[in-house]
Amino acid sequence: MLIENIRKSSGQIAKTLLALAILVLVALVIAYIVVSYAKPRPEPTPGPDPEPLPMYETTIGDIRFVFLEATDEGGTLYGSDSNFPDWQKDLTTTERFIMLTVGAQNVGKVNTEQNIWKIMDIVDSEGRNYTPSTEEVRGWLPREDLCGEVLKPSFEPTPCIKYYEVAKVATGLKVRVALLKNPGGGDAEAEGLIDIKLMP
Repeated sequence: MLIENIRKSSGQIAKTLLALAILVLVALVIAYIVVSYAKPRPEPTPGPDPEPLPMYETTIGDIRFVFLEATDEGGTLYGSDSNFPDWQKDLTTTERFIMLTVGAQNVGKVNTEQNIWKIMDIVDSEGRNYTPSTEEVRGWLPREDLCGEVLKPSFEPTPCIKYYEVAKVATGLKVRVALLKNPGGGDAEAEGLIDIKLMP
């Protein structure tokens, strides 16, 4: 009887030890999983900043400026393509001429004043400024200059056409537009930049 009791208690001890071993093993597995998930995950390495989307329009005060067209005219403006093909001589540059058209629209409720808005310099990605050509390209500009015209509320954008001499290496072109403090000139009350999409 005593031997049987010893055998029974030995079996129970073995079962108890086996159960304890299994419980310890399960606890260790759970602890490992918890610890591995608790470790901070390495942050992904940031890639390059995404390119900003081009902005082809901006509104300053009551005037909305919108890019309409830009054409690379190459190194020569031909007299035969001018308003005076019979006597206009070719105009050349060592770089390139760009013809730019920007529209201005009155989003306010009353007419604007004459020459209160202006299309200014082209700026490239390196910060270089290219001023509009004036007298030398007059023969290629529309006979009716609408730049700075009075803008009536909610009319279609009024096109302003300008020519610029721009370096061939210049990229990322934008044009500076302005609402002026005083009609006809003077300092800009506010300025903005709009992107240019150049057509060959």
